[in-house]
Amino acid sequence: MKKNSIKKISSFLLAAAIAVSAMSGCGTSKRASDAESGTAASGAAATLKDTFTYAQGADPRGLDPAMVDDGESAKVICNIYEGLLKYNKDSTEVEPGLAEKWDISSDGTKYTFHLRKGVKFQDGTDFNAEAVKTSIDRQLEPKVTDDMPYSSFVFGSIKAKTGVKEVKVIDDNTVEIDLFSPETPFVKNVAMVMAAPIVSPAALKKYNNNLNEHPVGTGPYTFVSWSKGQNIVLKRNDNYWGTKAKTENVVFKFITENSARVIALTSGEADAIDGIDSTVVSQITGAGDKLFTSEGMTINYMAYNVTSDKFKNVEARKAFSQAVNVPEMVKSLYKDYAVPATSIMPSFMNPNTNQVKQTSFDKNAAKTGLAKAGIKSVNMITYSNPRPYNSVGGQVLAEAIQGYLKDVGVTCNIKTYDWTTYKDVVKKGDYDVCFYGWNGDNGDPDNFMNLLDNQDPSMNVARYNNADYHALINKGLVTKDGAERDKIYTQCEQKAADENVWLVVSHSKNLAAYSPKVSGYYIHQTGITPFAGVSVSK
Repeated sequence: MKKNSIKKISSFLLAAAIAVSAMSGCGTSKRASDAESGTAASGAAATLKDTFTYAQGADPRGLDPAMVDDGESAKVICNIYEGLLKYNKDSTEVEPGLAEKWDISSDGTKYTFHLRKGVKFQDGTDFNAEAVKTSIDRQLEPKVTDDMPYSSFVFGSIKAKTGVKEVKVIDDNTVEIDLFSPETPFVKNVAMVMAAPIVSPAALKKYNNNLNEHPVGTGPYTFVSWSKGQNIVLKRNDNYWGTKAKTENVVFKFITENSARVIALTSGEADAIDGIDSTVVSQITGAGDKLFTSEGMTINYMAYNVTSDKFKNVEARKAFSQAVNVPEMVKSLYKDYAVPATSIMPSFMNPNTNQVKQTSFDKNAAKTGLAKAGIKSVNMITYSNPRPYNSVGGQVLAEAIQGYLKDVGVTCNIKTYDWTTYKDVVKKGDYDVCFYGWNGDNGDPDNFMNLLDNQDPSMNVARYNNADYHALINKGLVTKDGAERDKIYTQCEQKAADENVWLVVSHSKNLAAYSPKVSGYYIHQTGITPFAGVSVSK
């Protein structure tokens, strides 16, 4: 990067930090509560910064949990909103959230949630059973809209008689959710950061049922501002019902270039960054900053559009997959920070699917199969920025596969889009192949395997529709956890592999970096970044 570019980035970040300090009334001043509590509190405040700056590669798509399905949005949303339940810090085991406890009927179709009392939304209105009903009902027929990609995933469909049948207010602090039939993943779904968080009914009314730019929840941070392409600013919710956040302000900084984010960290303009890859690790550690790594609950894949003329036939898809040496490519692109995928689900999730056989690299068979299918060129679309499941970004991955296909006589025409635009382009379906991935939401196999049964084209980007697969998914939903359920999802895995719906590429490790002055930073298995426990020393 040129020297003047570095100066511009540093100046930009510094100006933003000053703006945040001025807007929040922070700087070197202390909160009134600290000032009133004596010298001990004053001393503690003096050792900590009042702003935590986090740099990521792209803007969120939005800040309404019912209307987004991307990781960039989730990282912000999890600090503003809460759900009835939440995940344990170190796993996807479910714990109380806005509900203190819950009961499940003997037939598995009625869930009664007993809500915390005295909780307020950030707009000062009451959290209660009516708010829960409003948050869920807006995502069910007849109110659900096409802009709600996770609604059917989390709550099902009244028209299809899946998932939630009715939400009943028993009293202010008790809500009952009735399902059409038992669903084993439902408790974990309720803890998800997409669709499940409870939003302020008053805010929905005020902002015409869309909180993408006006988020109001019950969480530890309150939304302040969003400057598109630059930053989002959050401020501590001092009326939060639980333990207050340690840092007064959080700034999400959007810096597209990987190298620019690293400069922001090493220069002290950002306290933590994500979306990095192996090429910058030595630069980060050499500057004295720290790495956060953990096994990611992810899958990075290339999807065939099975409705495309070129890939309607399974043999054509198989031949294309045979052209790509996945283990070689993964090692080259990701070094030690991802492993080649032999399954859709990560190895630490049940069921363990090591016995699933994916299509393997066979250059000669690929040449023969592609020639037989008459495939000489393919239209690829991809995304530009890094993703939690793909640290090098979609274009780099697409170009690697383009190289393999060139070796067998096929031209791949790549079109690359920023993430927000890419999501819209994918919905239109004008491609032969696209690149996508998944960061697991809840640790349940249905959360991965249902992607190939979902009718939303922004989720099921392969546009796969198979009656036998659909029957397996429905069977898995109602089957209790155990060997029988594991067998069902293993069958799903093998069917997807046999039909070459996806070319599975890799399972990433969560990889981020942070200043040694930062405490309490982590990335959850689900890819979210809760910041209430984060502090930064001066």
